[in-house]
Amino acid sequence: MPSIDEPKLISGNGNMPLAKAIARRMTMYRGMSVGLVDARVERFNDQEIFVEVYENVRGEDMFIIQPTSNPANDNLMELLIMSDALRRSSAARITAVIPYFGYARQDRRSKARTPISAKLVANMIVEAGIERVLTMDLHAAQIQGFFDIPVDNLYASPIFALDILEQFKGDTSDVMIVSPDVGGVARARELAKRINAPLSIVDKRREKPGEVAEMTVIGDVTGKKCIIVDDICDTAGTLCKAAEVLMQHGATEVHSYITHGVLSGPAVERITNSVMKSLVITDSIQATDAVANAKNIRIVPTAPMFAQAILNIWNGTSVSSLFETETLGPIYEGIL
Repeated sequence: MPSIDEPKLISGNGNMPLAKAIARRMTMYRGMSVGLVDARVERFNDQEIFVEVYENVRGEDMFIIQPTSNPANDNLMELLIMSDALRRSSAARITAVIPYFGYARQDRRSKARTPISAKLVANMIVEAGIERVLTMDLHAAQIQGFFDIPVDNLYASPIFALDILEQFKGDTSDVMIVSPDVGGVARARELAKRINAPLSIVDKRREKPGEVAEMTVIGDVTGKKCIIVDDICDTAGTLCKAAEVLMQHGATEVHSYITHGVLSGPAVERITNSVMKSLVITDSIQATDAVANAKNIRIVPTAPMFAQAILNIWNGTSVSSLFETETLGPIYEGIL
């Protein structure tokens, strides 16, 4: 008979390296081997998705690790079909670990006759039999309310705070945190508090999506090492333009800390040729070869945090404890 005394991990093709890293970290934490459940997630010739789980999962506490990043529709369907396969195999509970939640930017009707796709995706996840969602840095925190199941939204800011203190040798006297828009002020303020640094804002006016017509810096960045903080970097046009504006206003150097490195289209080339000294992203989205080889892009791991969060969910302890730097410090010791 299977035992519910252990969490079981299974992964689609969305980010297999991260899934394996989470399993390795859980092995370290528990002192016993934790691996991914043996399964295959394949395509028929017409690209229909087929899932087969080779191990008995009856009565098990299952965690599906699957970001819905590019290709978003394929990865989303893999998540839904894996959940259906586990539910029909009598898994006791199914938790979706979605490091990057796709469609999160479509969280409201910004114009007439447009969808709220984030709500639609939430409905699909619930209908597939998933009973809990674990994710990181949702584009809008209110998306948690789109679900009728518990949602644990982790934050990358504690990891970023640890990395910044390590990179700047604990001296943040000339560091300034910058929000690239008014909507991201709360996220930037949270990181600024963690490292005891001042906050500045880049106010932008868009003519149409993907283009920035004008930018204004709110705050004095003269002589400061500026750190731009955001949740998503897609084509990097706004990010690179913001870095240029900050340098023009007297910043000595510009770094960026972005949770989800979507980095589509010309993003990597733009970042490589930009005035930014470094861009730090997490591994919530599997890095392409271009991203991995870029000279000024660095990746920090999320596996230690996700592994601990999974264990906390499994054994019924607090997930919010992972919001504290004091909790993550020992977990990330020797990694950053």
